[in-house]
Amino acid sequence: MTIEQLKALRESEDKIEFKEAKHNFSFAGSEHTLQEERRKCFLGYVVAFANERGGTLVLGMTDTHPHVVVGSDFAQGKIGELEDEVYNRLRIRVRIEELEENGLRVLVVNIPSRPVGKTLKFEAVPLMRVGGSLRNMSDEEIYSILSEQEPDFSAKICHDASISDLDQIAIANLKSAYSQKQNNPSFLAIDDFQALSDLELIRDGKIT
Repeated sequence: MTIEQLKALRESEDKIEFKEAKHNFSFAGSEHTLQEERRKCFLGYVVAFANERGGTLVLGMTDTHPHVVVGSDFAQGKIGELEDEVYNRLRIRVRIEELEENGLRVLVVNIPSRPVGKTLKFEAVPLMRVGGSLRNMSDEEIYSILSEQEPDFSAKICHDASISDLDQIAIANLKSAYSQKQNNPSFLAIDDFQALSDLELIRDGKIT
């Protein structure tokens, strides 16, 4: 991504956060006493973005649109060490690019998604972004993420069921609706067993 492309992006729409971070931008916030202040740091933003299935943190540009390059000295000459420390703490691999405009340095941090069914935490607290702020993740958000580990009930095999147990009118309605949605009239001519198999409603010859 180029600096010109970055200037056109909007924080609210493009899963990106801009920070000036000219000098003394904190890695882990340890210089602050309150957790609400400590989490406004590099590691806190990485955690929040990963919890939101990934995003981009840009250091060295203003957060107002259109974004202006101001330069940042964060982790200068230590990009490899920074990537390694993030992996050691969070077990995710960020990818960091250094860009330059008129001698001013910009850091672009590409943050991957968290693992499925798992929240990442900063000082034992899962974080999320709300506008330009970092907040403790709500109970609803945490539950939604943890529920990703639950198996899909509709995909389970019904071992005692056979295709003769299924309503023929319901199958005909399903084939008609799918045919129209896909603009594929030939789907109507497929026999019921094959149609349900194609839709993964029959798997390995068994009803789900």
